[in-house]
Amino acid sequence: MARDNPISRRTALKVTGAAAATALVAGCSDDDDNGNGDEEEESFEMEAGERIVLYGDTAGWEGVEPSEIDGVQNPTLVLEEGEEYEIGWEEGDGQSHNIEIRDADDQVIDDYATDETNDTEPDDQFLEFEASEEMVDYVCLPHSTAMRGSIEVEAADNGDEENGDEE
Repeated sequence: MARDNPISRRTALKVTGAAAATALVAGCSDDDDNGNGDEEEESFEMEAGERIVLYGDTAGWEGVEPSEIDGVQNPTLVLEEGEEYEIGWEEGDGQSHNIEIRDADDQVIDDYATDETNDTEPDDQFLEFEASEEMVDYVCLPHSTAMRGSIEVEAADNGDEENGDEE
């Protein structure tokens, strides 16, 4: 009577597991994401003068207002250059947070940063700012890895098409 070889069985299971993992990493799953468990990033155009309200959570900024970003973690905000906006948070998870707007070198732009809160201060911080092309992220300094959202600034539309400048 032949005995099962436990080494061969373990090797076969490892190979099968590796093949399944490779297929998942290669994007051969039925999920509607990019294959690594993260949903594809979506951008949200903000109206000039918009107040952008977030929920401060160490796992990431969660969109609250406007309604398009409600429930979205670290939403990518599309802003128009030269327009005024307000961004901040009213509520949080009780941890120390702040909000900063940073450039591509991860430096705060034009002092657009609030002080860090603590457990005795209310969770309510907002920055009023004018969108400029050097803005790339909004960040919470104590949790800068998880609480980081992208900012995309589009050039202002000067209305050249309406001025009859067609050729």
